[in-house]
Amino acid sequence: MSDWLIEATGLHTYYGASHILHGVDFRVARGEAIGLMGRNGMGKTTLIKSLLGLVPVRSGEITIAGKSMRGAAPYRIARAGIGYVPEGRGIFPTLSVIENLQMAARPGIDGRRHWTLERVLQTFPRLAERRHHGGTQLSGGEQQMLSIGRALMTHPDVLFLDEATEGLAPLIVAEIWQIIGKVRAEGIATVVVDKNFRSVLKSSDRAVVLVKGEVALDAPSASLASDPDQLNRLLGV
Repeated sequence: MSDWLIEATGLHTYYGASHILHGVDFRVARGEAIGLMGRNGMGKTTLIKSLLGLVPVRSGEITIAGKSMRGAAPYRIARAGIGYVPEGRGIFPTLSVIENLQMAARPGIDGRRHWTLERVLQTFPRLAERRHHGGTQLSGGEQQMLSIGRALMTHPDVLFLDEATEGLAPLIVAEIWQIIGKVRAEGIATVVVDKNFRSVLKSSDRAVVLVKGEVALDAPSASLASDPDQLNRLLGV
């Protein structure tokens, strides 16, 4: 495919002497939704952090929109159109909802500015009601909404969500998946990690499954969802 937004080949990443990623190839097309899957400890978060420049890769190549980004500082990668909703949410606890959103605001790489503060608050009515609350005054679900909204304020071309609904109440979980669907409808590519494999497969075009730091499967999500033997072998479900 000629329109890869992100293309990573042969990634090897270590934590000290521990070899975590073993020659991983990973690609994201513009507007594509990918479910990044695997049991705990298989390298999903390490892959995301390697692509974002938060963890250095030992070898391999990473390109974003055709430009090499291996070894680039995380801020350069973010400015190339990459949004990130980290596990743990990473909001600023002493800032209000509005301040958390405003501090991240910037135009997209093509100058677009359609994710305004007003639009984000319309998309997340709970945040609008709590616009002057500090980060520590929000529930876990509201913090996750704020983390997603903050990422949207950067006008990303692709949004990474690591453990998108971890620890959230069922009603909030359903709301988060609806929001992810809205993001997809905007044409923003998404890479989602979440323990709810059914929701991940339903909300993605393609599934990439890691096993012990290697890509064990890269296939249409629908084909994996309809194959219980593969689900059991790769995910233990």
